[in-house]
Amino acid sequence: MAEVVRMPKLSDTMTEGVVAAWHKKVGDKVKSGELLADIETDKATMEFESFQNGVLLYIGVEKGKGAPVDSILAILGNEGEDISGLLAEEAKKGSSSKEVKAEVKEKVVEEKPASKTEVPVISQSKISNPKSEINNDGRQKISPLAKKLAEDKGISINNVKGSGDNGRIIKRDIDNFKVNGSAMPAFVGEESYTEEPVSQMRKTIARRLAESKFSAPHFYLTMEIGMDETMKAREAINTIAGLKISFNDIVIKAVAASLQKHPKVNSSWLGDKIRYNNHIHIGIAVAVEDGLLVPVIRFADGKTLTQIATEVRNYAVKAKEKKLQPSDWEGNTFTISNLGMFGIEEFTAIINPPDACILAVGGIKQTPVVKNGQVVSGNVMKVTLSCDHRVVDGAMGAAFLQTLKHNLENPVLMLGAYSI
Repeated sequence: MAEVVRMPKLSDTMTEGVVAAWHKKVGDKVKSGELLADIETDKATMEFESFQNGVLLYIGVEKGKGAPVDSILAILGNEGEDISGLLAEEAKKGSSSKEVKAEVKEKVVEEKPASKTEVPVISQSKISNPKSEINNDGRQKISPLAKKLAEDKGISINNVKGSGDNGRIIKRDIDNFKVNGSAMPAFVGEESYTEEPVSQMRKTIARRLAESKFSAPHFYLTMEIGMDETMKAREAINTIAGLKISFNDIVIKAVAASLQKHPKVNSSWLGDKIRYNNHIHIGIAVAVEDGLLVPVIRFADGKTLTQIATEVRNYAVKAKEKKLQPSDWEGNTFTISNLGMFGIEEFTAIINPPDACILAVGGIKQTPVVKNGQVVSGNVMKVTLSCDHRVVDGAMGAAFLQTLKHNLENPVLMLGAYSI
């Protein structure tokens, strides 16, 4: 018996899916567990396997097209089986709500009183020639098109001799007009643009960040951190570690260590209660072609720098290849967004729900600093903490940043042999 395969809900925020590819065509046999299609969700492109055996009798969503969750993706059944009744039944379900809306609309139209509208009568002589003559200052006559061309080219019509009826200036007079015997140079531009459908990922980013920005009262705390000692520590670590450690990896480690001392920053607003997380799962914003993904480094406070570096690199590759799974991006308790590698010195970030805070990390800049009463060259990095004021107060956020500053300016206290 034929069975409907519906558009699956592949993530908690997915409302619509786009078919990126079909692995079967109508008439092919499908076994349970075989790949049926690739579905683009709001966060990744995921493989969708068939849960039953049968012949692919019908494809409900073409490649590159989207459909809501639970709509007909395909129909599987026996070869040659009649599915017209099944399609009619599904169409009836989908049209029932539309019929109700149409009834209401029709009723409103019927009840609305008709209004009398006076239509002006236009004589045939006025509309027979759309290019009616225009008298310019009572002296020259010019067609609308010629007038527009003259304005575009900066030509004074007082200097143009008309060749139309009764000396009327027409298009060819403007085209052939010459200044001092030379033709007017003309540049003809063309307006153009391209439009692309909004991807599922971009839709979700827009919805979630709008909800965060307009529901969570944000405030921002910015601090400068001296990075001279961290730069020395990184250079020393990379000479002995088997994997290159980035500044971002060290920032993740420093944030995790700071959250251990300030657990109330590692929290979430849940409406009628506040959740203080004992575990530290740090989300790392990763830029991809369609937008932004935030894979999560779980239990970051208990991992070494090399473990953190390995995870971050693996997530970056999977994100760009759209191979991240829901388990990779769920569960964050704090988020870091780093644009320092793009030359950005300072910025503010929108809180990534359900976190109460997000840290925006800028680039390291060499600048004059005062040390021991003398102006010397130093390396400084600016960070900005965005806080949900319903959960984190200014003093609490400032204390967290002070600890983060202390950890990064004194990395030897934060990083031991066990941390590499």
